[in-house]
Amino acid sequence: MKKMMDLIAEELAEAFEKAGYDKSYAKVTLSNRPDLCEYQCNGAMAGAKTYRKAPIMIANDVVDNLKESKYLEEVNAVNPGFINMKLNKKFVADYLNQMKSEESLGLEKTENPRMIVVDYGGPNVAKPLHVGHLRSAIIGESVKRIARKMGHKVLGDIHLGDWGYQMGLIITELKRRQPELPYFDEDFEGNYPKEAPFTIGELEEIYPTASAKAKEDEAYREEALHATYLLQNGHKGYTAIWNHIMQVSVSDLKKNYANLNVEFDLWKGESDAQAYIPDMIERLKEEGFAHVDEGALVIDVQEETDTKEIPPCMIQKSDGASLYGTTDLATLVQRVQDYHPDQVIYIADKRQELHFLQVFRAAKKTGIVPEKTDLQFLGFGTMNGKDGKPFKTREGGVMRLENLIAEITEEMYKKITDNRTVEEAEAQATAKVVGMSAIKYGDLSNQASKDYVFDVDRFTSFEGNTGPYILYTIVRIKSILNKYQAEGKALDGLQIEAAHNDSEKALMLETLKYNEVIENAFEEMAPHKICAFIYDLANAFNRFYHETKILAEENESVQKSYVALLVLTKQVLESCIDVLGFEAPERM
Repeated sequence: MKKMMDLIAEELAEAFEKAGYDKSYAKVTLSNRPDLCEYQCNGAMAGAKTYRKAPIMIANDVVDNLKESKYLEEVNAVNPGFINMKLNKKFVADYLNQMKSEESLGLEKTENPRMIVVDYGGPNVAKPLHVGHLRSAIIGESVKRIARKMGHKVLGDIHLGDWGYQMGLIITELKRRQPELPYFDEDFEGNYPKEAPFTIGELEEIYPTASAKAKEDEAYREEALHATYLLQNGHKGYTAIWNHIMQVSVSDLKKNYANLNVEFDLWKGESDAQAYIPDMIERLKEEGFAHVDEGALVIDVQEETDTKEIPPCMIQKSDGASLYGTTDLATLVQRVQDYHPDQVIYIADKRQELHFLQVFRAAKKTGIVPEKTDLQFLGFGTMNGKDGKPFKTREGGVMRLENLIAEITEEMYKKITDNRTVEEAEAQATAKVVGMSAIKYGDLSNQASKDYVFDVDRFTSFEGNTGPYILYTIVRIKSILNKYQAEGKALDGLQIEAAHNDSEKALMLETLKYNEVIENAFEEMAPHKICAFIYDLANAFNRFYHETKILAEENESVQKSYVALLVLTKQVLESCIDVLGFEAPERM
């Protein structure tokens, strides 16, 4: 379906042309004075200079050509030259009925589906997920779902940190603790054990212990660096330990991401890119893209139009070691070879913006990705506590993600069971679902690039701009529909009529924005726009609910229309929370 704004703009463009003006002035916006009108056009003022006419004269000429409008029931020219418009109630009802009849709810999917890779998550193996991993997971999952909703083919890649110095540290500490293990016996010829010599809990203790030792003991650090070198050069025993680390860590990561309702299609890591590095570096040297600068191998990415210095992209240190830039470029080599993406979107901390600028320019300059491939970076801000500093535990440490989820779920459980009788199992299940909405909506309702305060009390509230408020609204609609059906009435085949009161029309006008909001959120990679939309939609529904006797309405035709509108409103809300990555319970 065409977006409402586009339909109005097309009709307005015809009116401008009939009046002798260029149709480019027929830009339509939502009214910033909803008490006066629903949509407006300021094109008459923009055209005043070109046509040497007072804006109000141009506006009047255009309005004269809209008297037989298909979409508008009221159009006025207002000084100094605004064109104010109100939609025809019957047309709005017809539009909503068409939305209701389509599985996509009227969303106009792309005519040219793209192959998109979304790189998000990025945790290091052998370390627990903490709150610092939250934003990448939540924002990335939503961007992926929005792109799929628009009809694109999308692969979400976790891009694990599974290669490098941290592995050498773990191997070194394990060797100190259990030197008798066969992995450390250079003469061992048998099969290595299938079971890992550590649990995830032990692994998560080994790494920080080893890291602390390496900072204080130079010999220990050198041993860890050598272990890293041996691993990266195919040492059999160390490779077997690495496989154990991966098996134990990935299993734990999958469990934790599942608790967040985050799913990855690809579980690739930095290790997968290693095989592509030697040939890539050799080509870049041969073709003159890479050169030695102070012992390091670099690619110049400075452009003439830059107003500040952009350092070269370093791809090999003087000792021959690879860097993040090397791995990221090699990963692009692999992605182009395996998936031929039209677009690659990276979700990471906004402080990495320069790194990705260097990598993107190097990838385009060297032909690692075709010129037409769109490389995009979506940088996010910090999640802070009420003190404005990065979110911590009460003891001041970095909070584990599973502990944050447990804390929010417990808070929701208290609120759900407070002053009402709910069965234990249902209360626990509902608390988990509503808690997830509190976490995800609390994050996504903020513009990704901005820092925000994670306020547990506010985010778990059933009032205001929160996830629980959105879910409470959906559950309220479900309750009304269940009662309607309990009276022996069917939801199938109901039609929406022209609005019977102002609050009903206001709800209709919010609901019909759905396709425009989803499309805009995709184009701008902005899940917060969907949050803003469903908050307005929930408010519009609750106003309608409080001002209208829905189930007590005596006119059967009017009641059916109300219920039909509620069915569509629920579908729109549920579709939106699905792309935000959470769901609604049956009761709250």
